[in-house]
Amino acid sequence: MKRDAHTDAHTEARTEDFRDRIDTSRPHTARIWNCWLGGKDNYPVDEAAGEQIRQLHPGIVDYARADRAFLGRAVRYLTDEVGIRQFLDIGTGLPTVDNTHEVAQRVAPESRIVYVDNDPLVLCHAQALLTSTPEGATDYIDADLRNVEQILDHAARTLDLSRPVALILLGVVIFVGDDEDPYGIVRNLLDALPSGSHLVLSHTITSPAMPDVDAAVAFWNENGTPRLNQRTPQQVERFFDGLELLEPGVVSCSRWRVDGPAGEEPEEVAMFGGVGRKR
Repeated sequence: MKRDAHTDAHTEARTEDFRDRIDTSRPHTARIWNCWLGGKDNYPVDEAAGEQIRQLHPGIVDYARADRAFLGRAVRYLTDEVGIRQFLDIGTGLPTVDNTHEVAQRVAPESRIVYVDNDPLVLCHAQALLTSTPEGATDYIDADLRNVEQILDHAARTLDLSRPVALILLGVVIFVGDDEDPYGIVRNLLDALPSGSHLVLSHTITSPAMPDVDAAVAFWNENGTPRLNQRTPQQVERFFDGLELLEPGVVSCSRWRVDGPAGEEPEEVAMFGGVGRKR
């Protein structure tokens, strides 16, 4: 990607603005997630909160990693087997290994990816995401999931929305309360995409079999930001209404199309996910 002095100055000014928006006085989910994945882009307040949550729910690190691995498997499947070449990744979080563009362009260098997030620390790392093979492209949007029109307008600068797109919503709809119509938001995004597009979605669940998850979420909602909303596996499956839900359906992220010894099933985690195709 060609750069010039004006571009560099504009980027530097935007980065400084993003830094001014970072609140280091309260823990934040993107930074805690970064802690659990072994990253360095976090603060002591995030490490402390992350450790307290891990004490309440010891398996939390496992499902952070399971969610990340689910992303890799889903993107590889869509790129390699379905032939998807466009990805709209909303709520991307802090960059780590095997980001969406890296996985997709490893299979198909011409893939085009648009990332969306509204966390200032994530935006400070936008330059790490704005890399691409010469054949493909990446872009980054500073926007909230709820701002569907803004996201689609900006995404159309990089993606051809008349051709199939993979809409990726990993662990982001949990921040949308029931009073904000989360199902309607997802549906509005999908309505703008053509037949053959796919939805990749994961969501923290609540289940009688996992009471420690509820305790961890309650702790977070008292101490951190933004607020989390849990949903049952059945409520998560509702996000795929009207789509062709691919096998094995909405399941623990650790169990979605895992390559492993026959007869061995990974441990279930409290992050459920699935992939659906728009007819």
